[in-house]
Amino acid sequence: MTQEISKEIKEIQEIDEKVDYNIRLYKQIYRKSIENPSAFWGKLAEELVEWYEPWKETFRHELLTKWFIGGKLNASYNAIDRHLNSNRKYKAAIIWESEKNEKKILTYQDLFYEVNKWANALRQLGVEKGDRVTIYMPLTPEGVISMLACARIGAIHSVVFAGFGSQALADRIQDAQSKVVITADAYYRRGKLVELKKTVDEALSKLSNNPVKKVLIYKRTGVEIPFNEDRDVYFDEIGKYKYVEPEPVEATHPLFILYTSGTTGKPKGIVHSTGGYLVGTSAMLLWSYGLSQDNDVLFNTSDIGWIVGHSYITYSPLVMGRTVIIYESAPDYPYPNKWAELIEKYRATTFGTSATFLRYLMKYGESYIKEHDLSSLRIIVTNGEPLNYAPWKFGLEVIGNGTVYMSHQWWQTETGAPNIGYMPGYPIFIPMRSGPASGFPLPGNKLLVFNENGNPVKPRERGYLVMEPPFPPSMMIGMWNDEGNERLKKTYFSKFDNYYYTGDFAMIDEDGYIWVSGRADETLKIAGHRLGAGEIESAITSFPAVAEAAVIGIPDPMKGETAHAFIVLKQGYEPSDKLAREIQEHVKKIMGPIVVLEVHFVKALPKTRSGKVMRRVIKAVMTGSATGDLSTLEDEASIEEIKRAIEELKKQLNP
Repeated sequence: MTQEISKEIKEIQEIDEKVDYNIRLYKQIYRKSIENPSAFWGKLAEELVEWYEPWKETFRHELLTKWFIGGKLNASYNAIDRHLNSNRKYKAAIIWESEKNEKKILTYQDLFYEVNKWANALRQLGVEKGDRVTIYMPLTPEGVISMLACARIGAIHSVVFAGFGSQALADRIQDAQSKVVITADAYYRRGKLVELKKTVDEALSKLSNNPVKKVLIYKRTGVEIPFNEDRDVYFDEIGKYKYVEPEPVEATHPLFILYTSGTTGKPKGIVHSTGGYLVGTSAMLLWSYGLSQDNDVLFNTSDIGWIVGHSYITYSPLVMGRTVIIYESAPDYPYPNKWAELIEKYRATTFGTSATFLRYLMKYGESYIKEHDLSSLRIIVTNGEPLNYAPWKFGLEVIGNGTVYMSHQWWQTETGAPNIGYMPGYPIFIPMRSGPASGFPLPGNKLLVFNENGNPVKPRERGYLVMEPPFPPSMMIGMWNDEGNERLKKTYFSKFDNYYYTGDFAMIDEDGYIWVSGRADETLKIAGHRLGAGEIESAITSFPAVAEAAVIGIPDPMKGETAHAFIVLKQGYEPSDKLAREIQEHVKKIMGPIVVLEVHFVKALPKTRSGKVMRRVIKAVMTGSATGDLSTLEDEASIEEIKRAIEELKKQLNP
């Protein structure tokens, strides 16, 4: 045996020993979190967060779980004030850029002054503890600051994504009964002016019993806007510095309401607490996002309008004293490597993005990424859509040069923080597995997969993903305007008694990894077999020529449903009948002969600005039904692409 071979065998043995040790360590930590959640989370709450008053009861479970009952704290104080007596005082808290090459760097000291200005402005407008404030702002430091200002005075903020239209905004203002709306005059997105104040005026005109007393306006662009003298106030006219004492609030006091649309009915106002939310999200920032070192820098491509932007742009990075990069426009505008430029320039250590965005980047190839030094990256975090093999490999090998840890996660607006994933920041080296949300239940999360009868399934048998109580501290504490928790019960607890129903399909393999295959309401029934749209899309995107795919089911009298795949090709490939047949055969080999695809080539898929593919819109166009609200659509031209593909199909069927 040569010396080189002996050395290689020894290295493999050392890796195996390390993996075995770390999996045992993970299991030990996880077991403690499940067997004694009170001691586990109580210790973390003492270490991660500063309290005005200690809690009297660590947790109490009823339908949901309430944490740190009787304790008092303030989220704004924890995110800012407590860092001022340390070496973090002059450290960068927020680094911001816009598509017009504007830049701002705010230290924790800067953030302290700005948040006090905004809190003082809100106080002048009559906002008090418990009042609701709707925030309709672009992704600027002022958007984050306005959230922290609300938290400072004990007001409950409701951030509405700045891409939503007037009706969506009106619905959320009405439900929250907001006293004040914070907005900007306008901002730029992909070179186009987005007039936020105009949308606010339209939204307020739709309300029959308008609860809004004042509209606080940040001059983002300086464009001329309609101005109501009795209601509208410019921030720069009243936003003067005055120290505002942080309001001590109960740990169970609502920190924010965040509306999630779901598939039907009016938006659901998800309510998160102050104490439990800060503890749970901060723990997962260190573990699942891997920001375990004080000098770590997070670049997250989400928006403050989504839960990722609440948890992993605004609250936990600042509570933990880290540096966060925010970019106001789409991460691939004005050029496809803008995101890479930001990572290189500010030496980001964790890159947080959606699985959809990684798939999107693949169509540009690899050469433009190689222009940048991305060696600072240790971890790439993905969530949202299931992460297929091809984008997982692209992230690992192309963006991460084979050295990063791909930390894919599964979580929801309702859960507030990752529930399934990895722990690269502990550090615990659990071997990565490609695939949709493959990972282990994170500490404090007891996840099971049930069949239709509510019984646990066998390994690799697909079923419904559920959570068993008690739920982790980051979990929601209820729904706004839900008397007696009736809507909560119907939405999340009616399918399986006492278990939280996530609405997703999943399976658990022999090693304990959980694979989430997508929404249970996005399944296709083909020849008596139920298949997830995400599963079929994974098979399609594993074909070398494919960058992205979206699959929907259309009723078929013989097979139940026919799978229609809308496919975006990588650069260098052109649509053809031959290529379509090759993709069809590739999918059959992976999923079996029952999956017969109808292939449609398109240049773009309809997606929200948060990166989720709007399958319902594709289906609506296919069936000729109403497309519904398109206010969050990233690119309207994608709808025309779908229509063009359908017209091509009609020509083939009726030559």
